[in-house]
Amino acid sequence: MNQNLILIADDDSDVRDLLTVTLESAGYRALGAKDGKTAARILTVAKPVGMITDVRMPAMNGMELCQLARSTPAIRDMAILMVSGNSHAYDVNAGLGAGADGYMSKPISPRDLVTRLQTLIGRRHLGT
Repeated sequence: MNQNLILIADDDSDVRDLLTVTLESAGYRALGAKDGKTAARILTVAKPVGMITDVRMPAMNGMELCQLARSTPAIRDMAILMVSGNSHAYDVNAGLGAGADGYMSKPISPRDLVTRLQTLIGRRHLGT
């Protein structure tokens, strides 16, 4: 896995840009994907240590992307943080059930996002 690389999968370019700046200021390298299918292609080649994905995206949604990542041996151990405007318990449970390690509702605090992502990466790295 690419220990400093995070993939951002979100169809909103402003969100991708904001998350890229946030992650890069925290010392990560970031790649962006505008839809789930593009993200899936990037995942298998780049093998990032983590992914931040929106739920609602064209071509392949975040739930499907999580399921794909968890079923692909080369990337199944990366940390996955789902970020969405959907904040009901049903949505959170569906995201976690699809394979996400964590779920945050928009709007998000950049500091909270980085802290949460670092925690998830640490857990995955330690195998807990």
